[in-house]
Amino acid sequence: MAEPSAVEQCWLQAARDFIRRALPGREGPGGPEPPPLDAVLRCLRSAGGGDLPLAYSFISISDLQHRQCMPCCSHLTWSTNEFKEWAHQGQGALPMQSALPRTYLILVGYLTDRRQENKEKLVDGCLYVKDNTGIIPCELLHFEFEWLESLFLFPSWSYIPQIDQRAAGYLEILVDPVPVNPPEEVPASIPVPYPVSAEPLLTSRIPCKDRSKLTVAGELARLGPLLCISHKTFFFLFLKCFTSAVLFPVLVQKPNQLAWHHTLQLGHRYTITGLSVSSLKKSGHRVFVTGVSSCLLPYCAEQVREQPVDSAWQGESTPSSSLETAEQLSGSLELGVEERPGSTKESKIISYVGTVTKILNVQAGLFLLDDKVCLCLAYQQLLNSARGLRPGACVELIDVHLLQKPLVSFPFVVLGACLSSTVVLKSFSRLSILYQPPTSSGNLYLQLLFRHNLGMPLYLWLVSLLETFEERFSCFFGRRTLLLSSTHRNPGAAEKFLVPLLQAVVPDREEARDIYNEILAKIHQCPLQKCVTLKPLCQAPSLSAVCRMAEQKSWEGFSPSQLLSPLEAQHMGTQELNRRLAWSYCTLSAGSFQPQLILLGVLRVSSRSSSLQLQDKTSTLPCVISHKDGSPFAHTALLGSLLQVENYQLVVERFLQTDFPSWEQLANLEYVRDKKISVYVQFYFEDVQVLHAAEGQIRKGLRSRNSSSLRKNDGGSLTSDLETPEAKMLKLEDPKPDTQSAEDCQKGQSSTTRTSCVSRLFLVTQKEGLMLGNYQLPREGDREREGQELQRSFQATVLWLGRPRLWSHSRETGNPLELEETSCDGEEGVTRHEALLLFMGKSLRWFPFLHLEGLYRFIVPHCSDLEVFDKLCFPPVPAKFLNMSSCPLCLPIQDTWHLQHETWISCLTEHQLAVRSVLRGMDQRISSIPEVLSNSFTGSLVSFSGEIVERTLCASPKNEKTSVTLGLQKQKGSLLASDHSVKLSISVAPGSPGVVDIYIAATYLQHLWGLLPGAKILFQNLERKISRFHNVYCTYIASSCVSIISLPAFHLPSGPAEEGSSPRLVFLSNLLPHLQHLPQARILCHLSCVLTLSLQWVCSLCSSIFKEGRCTRDNPRCPSHTGVRQASARVLVEDGTGEAFVLCRNQHVAAMLGLSLLEWEALQNCVQSRGRVSIQHGEATGTGCVEEPEDLIACYLRSLCRSPLICRPILLDFSLDRKPSKILQPAPLQLRNFRCGEVDFVSQVGPRLSLLCLNVEEVEQDALSYLNSERIRTSAHCRWEHGPVSTG
Repeated sequence: MAEPSAVEQCWLQAARDFIRRALPGREGPGGPEPPPLDAVLRCLRSAGGGDLPLAYSFISISDLQHRQCMPCCSHLTWSTNEFKEWAHQGQGALPMQSALPRTYLILVGYLTDRRQENKEKLVDGCLYVKDNTGIIPCELLHFEFEWLESLFLFPSWSYIPQIDQRAAGYLEILVDPVPVNPPEEVPASIPVPYPVSAEPLLTSRIPCKDRSKLTVAGELARLGPLLCISHKTFFFLFLKCFTSAVLFPVLVQKPNQLAWHHTLQLGHRYTITGLSVSSLKKSGHRVFVTGVSSCLLPYCAEQVREQPVDSAWQGESTPSSSLETAEQLSGSLELGVEERPGSTKESKIISYVGTVTKILNVQAGLFLLDDKVCLCLAYQQLLNSARGLRPGACVELIDVHLLQKPLVSFPFVVLGACLSSTVVLKSFSRLSILYQPPTSSGNLYLQLLFRHNLGMPLYLWLVSLLETFEERFSCFFGRRTLLLSSTHRNPGAAEKFLVPLLQAVVPDREEARDIYNEILAKIHQCPLQKCVTLKPLCQAPSLSAVCRMAEQKSWEGFSPSQLLSPLEAQHMGTQELNRRLAWSYCTLSAGSFQPQLILLGVLRVSSRSSSLQLQDKTSTLPCVISHKDGSPFAHTALLGSLLQVENYQLVVERFLQTDFPSWEQLANLEYVRDKKISVYVQFYFEDVQVLHAAEGQIRKGLRSRNSSSLRKNDGGSLTSDLETPEAKMLKLEDPKPDTQSAEDCQKGQSSTTRTSCVSRLFLVTQKEGLMLGNYQLPREGDREREGQELQRSFQATVLWLGRPRLWSHSRETGNPLELEETSCDGEEGVTRHEALLLFMGKSLRWFPFLHLEGLYRFIVPHCSDLEVFDKLCFPPVPAKFLNMSSCPLCLPIQDTWHLQHETWISCLTEHQLAVRSVLRGMDQRISSIPEVLSNSFTGSLVSFSGEIVERTLCASPKNEKTSVTLGLQKQKGSLLASDHSVKLSISVAPGSPGVVDIYIAATYLQHLWGLLPGAKILFQNLERKISRFHNVYCTYIASSCVSIISLPAFHLPSGPAEEGSSPRLVFLSNLLPHLQHLPQARILCHLSCVLTLSLQWVCSLCSSIFKEGRCTRDNPRCPSHTGVRQASARVLVEDGTGEAFVLCRNQHVAAMLGLSLLEWEALQNCVQSRGRVSIQHGEATGTGCVEEPEDLIACYLRSLCRSPLICRPILLDFSLDRKPSKILQPAPLQLRNFRCGEVDFVSQVGPRLSLLCLNVEEVEQDALSYLNSERIRTSAHCRWEHGPVSTG
């Protein structure tokens, strides 16, 4: 033999080193055996045609697992062309995927079915390749039981790493391995009863003690999946008679026999020895059970001789040893059977061969075959961790259930594998795709499936919800935290979300799922047997999808004409018409969507708008949170928590830019130039379910003294759900713009658990709104900088309560002992501790949580300096301009400080009540609406609360200063034009006498959420003004702010219901003491005369007279060709207690004149050719109306107004004329003569009032008698409430 070359010698030396390290000699009968170097080299030469594969190198299991990060394959005997052809064929199903790259590695190792765990050898039914360096799972298409514990050379194999590179992958053995040592001999002939003879053994009742070990033979007709129950692994196989269709089951449960599952092949004939018969107590099924000495052998007629049944019983008796496993199997899967509404249909059982083209969800056991069929393996346990089921692999499915359209929203036909189905891997994938293993334990998909015994439709719905949930929130909390199962610990967020939904749709368990019937019964029964198409019961889409759905809903069937009453719109000019269309809103609830929509989101604070938000991976949704008891929302501990809300109002604010010439074109959407929306949600804190609590401050933060604000549910109080054992820092900022700061914040809090912190308690006495300021914080060696940009900020005046405290741990903060300390100090001790807090930058996140009369605590992490608050203080203005003793020091709040809400001053305990008397008068004064409207009120800045009764978009006052707001508009990007303002009419309650109007410029509206009719709002720092008509109103200024106290009713009354609610019936004399505050009322009065009447057509664009189809303005010429008809009348009415001037407009003029709709239309058409017609009564001189005596229409109207038919009793709805032509002055009561029919009477009346007509109704004789009695009845209440009524 020739001397080996230098290359070959070097290769041989590497081989010796490898085998010495990875394949040491084993212990033999005569002592330790030498390393199998020669045998390995012999195998390599045999495989290579006599030559050593010098281009290849040996690799150990450990090196393969730790050094190989990408999928690869090795083919020891293949040429390059053979490999290329193999790779090309593998890309046929998925041409976009790349093939496995080839490596030149030699793999040698032992095949085994045991792995080492915690110094114990475990058998789980899987196969492994091992050497002295490690062990790795493997999958084989063909396996012989004799291969176990033998040393093999693997000529062709693929290594597939996991997606998670921290975990090892597995091997795919592409061709049969080559044994290094020769195989052992096959045993001699065996006596065996055939299945025809064996079946009576299962049906007979021979006592166990009389039975002997049996050997049976048959054709493998069915192979059940590996099951693991209570840490014991087993499977069933079914042998068929050679000459008939009779089947009998065999239970394989011994650890050393689980590898049979890889050996058995359907249609092959086998002989099994050492069987006994067991009866399953709960089901009564009798099965053959393998024993410790049982063997699985290929059936060979020459080596088998049949034995009579009687002689088979003669032998050593054996106990029924399989009952424990059977009972565990039954007890672990006692699952409730769901009842599905509607008709059900039987699923079809088929066989199918297909290629895996996509892994839909490996945790849920869903795979896509041939891009059109979904394979569901969830009803089988994936004990091999879905190894081999990669895209490109071919599988054969036997006896699977075909379910067509089980879920409306699911796009694929489903093949479901139950416990009677068989899944066979026919070929491995040849593509370079990483391995995605399912979760080995705590798989929430399978936990919920088996716990609630879900059918396929409900399971697919569960999977869709859980997939969306995981995708949206795993970036915040991590997938493992979200999908925690309650098997070993507290349930995770996903389980808290899903279990109540499943409990609502799946009834209580009435029948236990019997897996014996599913596996052993002759008539097949399983959860996949029946199916009905399911419509999703609810949905929880991403927040971006919620906004899209809300936008779509808001524009569905929308028409600008819906926003205006036709009777009002036809009298509006172009400017007013388009302004009324510019801003509108609609509210949506969970039931507005089909299926019902559930909101999920992480509570955050926007660093740009300082407003609360719900956030997920896709988007953010501004939110308004309130308490049902009217207390403000201040739970800082909820920041960073995952919330679920099912009862909410989704508000869509619509913004239109339109150019409608008149109301007649409202149906033509070509005049809509642009449309935008703004979406936010509002809900009550009591309707919130916390799915995952932010673990930093929840436990102590929600330990509020105001227990009325804590939500109660079936599972207990909210506090119990939120208590968590660990403390971590909350992520308080938007993750996108401030990712680094959020990470630093998180790192900082983990340090807080080991370091001290300083805290200080304070009471908020005054709070201002967000504004642009030019604060320059004092810094050492920093010169004054000019031209510094304005930055958003707000400030609050607070009272320090007690002294700063040092804590060794952040979780120790709480229990405001400073209150007792402050009580002892007395009043002087409090006034000295007043401070002005300045919030800028990231500290703006605390804006929505700070409220008046709230007790809060600032926590400074990583700090032990008790003077930290004093050292950062500075005077708000230079001392030379202001006496320091009269102004509190300003404290800029640092970004890293944490705010914690403690309680409200109204919720202090009995021994802390002394603080109230000390703090009395220190807080900001909240006035009432009657006080604000009172003439004796002297303040210029006011704060009050009330309910919004009306919201109107109007033109901004011409004298408004816009210089300050323009910068704010540029920063916020307002969706309304800067020349618009919103007018909010505020009252204590609907129908109450006091109403005050608040004007807010459009530039402030971008982030003022929740200003809807019906909402109760706390307004702070509004500017109180008095108009030239002596009306009190307020304006929103830069330092103003609003707080939502309560939300509008979730179910607002419909239009007809609102019309049915009539205003209160009053006397005119009752109005005098409360005239300035009257919102709306009704009187039964007599129309005395029509003082003035004017009918005209005006240009819709410039409001000039419109005559004969064109505008009469010539300089400059108006291009408008659209006219708008308008009418006005001023009438005098009396009700026996007083008189009033009533101004009527447009359609109310026709009602006042008693004209029908046709008569009114004809009259308006006649006026169109004239442009304008006006008449006046003799008593109305000096009103400015010009009478045209020669005009026929004017003569007709004059005759109509002087007709006695006009003077009649009417029912008048009215409101106060806030802009009368003459200011009403106080005057003494005077005697006036009144005539009613034939009766004259005298009454004391005051000055004539000025009213606006809202509605006119004719009164019949019967109704007149009823209303008179009703008016007399209510007059007693009016006298008691407002004083006596003077009648003569």
